[in-house]
Order: sequence, then C-alpha cells, then structure tokens
Amino acid sequence: MNYNKMLDAYSNSEKKAVIEAEDSHSMVLLLFDELIKSIRIFSENIDPKTADLELRSVKMSKSLTIIYALQSSLDFEKGGEIAENLFRLYEYAREQILIDHKSGVAEGVLVAISSLEDIREAWVEIRSIL
Repeated sequence: MNYNKMLDAYSNSEKKAVIEAEDSHSMVLLLFDELIKSIRIFSENIDPKTADLELRSVKMSKSLTIIYALQSSLDFEKGGEIAENLFRLYEYAREQILIDHKSGVAEGVLVAISSLEDIREAWVEIRSIL
C-alpha cells in the first residue's frame, strides 16, 4: 500500500494529528473508524428538511476523502483479487453516498456501513494474529 498517498488524501480532515499512528495497520483501522463514523453522521442528516445541512456536507466530503485515501492506497500488484474487491467495496460506498445525497433518503449508505464494518472487523482480527 502507498501510505504517503493515503496520508495526502486524508490530510484535510480534522483527525490529521491522530494519523501519527505507530504502524500502517493502525492507520488503516483509524481510516475505517473515521469513515464509518462520518457516513453514519451523514446518513443521520440525509433528509434536507430536518438535517443539519452544513454537517451533512462536511461528513459527505470527509467520507469521500477517506474513501479516496483507501482506494489510492491499494496495491493491485501485491493485493491481487483482495485489492480489487476492496476497491469495488469502496467504490460502492462512494456511489451510495452520492445516490443517497441526491435522493435525501439513507438506504444504500446503511448497506455500505454494514459492509465496511465487516471489513473493519476482519482488519481487527488480522491485527490479532500478527
């Protein structure tokens, strides 16, 4: 993975100081945590009639930035099919954010959150065996 690209893509978020993680595994876990949190807050503010529109915009932007960071850090040569599948998952999450933003209804992002949580848990399990 290219962690410099990941850091560059994530540098505009409010958690920049926390990125001083001790290793790349922790950095990816932090990105997953922030992504899930941001998408969740975005989904809670999806209805334009009742939402905090500024918060929705900030969380949408942050979510898309983190997705870009995760996608750009994938090493397709070393990661092969796993990297390709992760890219597709991240792309699915990105598309659902855009679709749900346009519709004003949180549907696809809830499915995306669930899938991202599954990958996050797998990442935690990998950490425990390293």
